[in-house]
Amino acid sequence: MTADHRAFAERIDAEAVALHKAAPETMTAFRGLMRAAGKDGALDAKTKELMAIAIAIAVRCQGCISFHVRQAIRKGATRAELLETIAVAIEMGGGPSTVYGAEALAAWDAFAPT
Repeated sequence: MTADHRAFAERIDAEAVALHKAAPETMTAFRGLMRAAGKDGALDAKTKELMAIAIAIAVRCQGCISFHVRQAIRKGATRAELLETIAVAIEMGGGPSTVYGAEALAAWDAFAPT
């Protein structure tokens, strides 16, 4: 698990930039998919970020947790909303999701303004 969420986020951001440079066509297409799926529609963008966090917890993707927690904060999510999101992820993902739910909470605490 990540001890320093900010350092981890910087590393995965740098790795994503390197991947984009190495495979620009694929990564540009993926970024377009992210924009299309994440924009406001019947569900607002904040809700979609919380959904992404729940999925990231359930599938145990630490980098996804870091990315989507930061995006959820930027889109106005609250810590209380994150905690309910974690609860749903634990319901769906069982015991292992408790570990990654705790990781999402630690990421929130590292990234949220104080």
